[in-house]
Amino acid sequence: MNTARPSPIQGIRNAMTVDVEDYFHVSAFENHICRGTWDELPCRVERNVDRILQLFADHDTKATFFYLGWVAKRYPELVRRTQAEGHEIASHGWSHIRATEQTPEAFRQDVTRTRALLEDTVGAPVLGYRAASYSIGRDNLWALDTLRETGHRYSSSIYPVHHDLYGMPEAPRFSFRPGQGDLVEIPVTTVEVLGKKLPCGGGGYFRLLPYEISRWAIRQVNQRDRQAAVFYFHPWEIDPDQPRQTGLGLKTRVRHYLNLSRTEGRLKRLLSDFQWGRMDRIFLEQAVNPA
Repeated sequence: MNTARPSPIQGIRNAMTVDVEDYFHVSAFENHICRGTWDELPCRVERNVDRILQLFADHDTKATFFYLGWVAKRYPELVRRTQAEGHEIASHGWSHIRATEQTPEAFRQDVTRTRALLEDTVGAPVLGYRAASYSIGRDNLWALDTLRETGHRYSSSIYPVHHDLYGMPEAPRFSFRPGQGDLVEIPVTTVEVLGKKLPCGGGGYFRLLPYEISRWAIRQVNQRDRQAAVFYFHPWEIDPDQPRQTGLGLKTRVRHYLNLSRTEGRLKRLLSDFQWGRMDRIFLEQAVNPA
């Protein structure tokens, strides 16, 4: 594998995204931190997003921030700062409840409430949505119809991989129109190796594996597939000093805490090695094939 620093792929701009939630919102902690205690916990999301905004400014990068309604309600100025710096504001739902755990009516109320709050906060349309823990898949594709009906233009809620918590491996690797209408589903990026889809779009995999593997995989997507990649991370992933939870299983501890101290440095390399932009400007302006 070539470890020399590459030049950005000519003509390919990838999508940089941030799922704006605090450390205690994550699905892995839902059996350890009661939702009723969230208001009592020390929040770190504002300072972490401010660090991310500075990081993006230093690298002349615009991104899409998928905000939880819970965060936006408490930190409206943070949302407005994000928009003022040229980033896209999108929805991550209200309080990080997985779509698989909601009835159709509860899901509709959740996405409608969140979109309305974000639009009132920034005074502009909110077009995008990402489900908590990529929790739209083969068993609840009705959620995509609901998103279309509630005014969303795109979703980034399907991860076409095998995973113990989420995944729809038979889904297309790249953006597609599910069913009728103009809603676009934009999966998180995978790389194809020996006929298998392997994750390379950020999150825990970005922290677990050496940076060179992520860089190689994204270059494969850009060069071989001639497609834009979708990358995501969370504000808590650049915060190694966040409060540590006790009583966690080994898998949960590894998934959440591994290499937090290295994430920001890796992000700086990623921002230098590739060209990045907002979801709406990359995907809503290009034609996609129907599923």
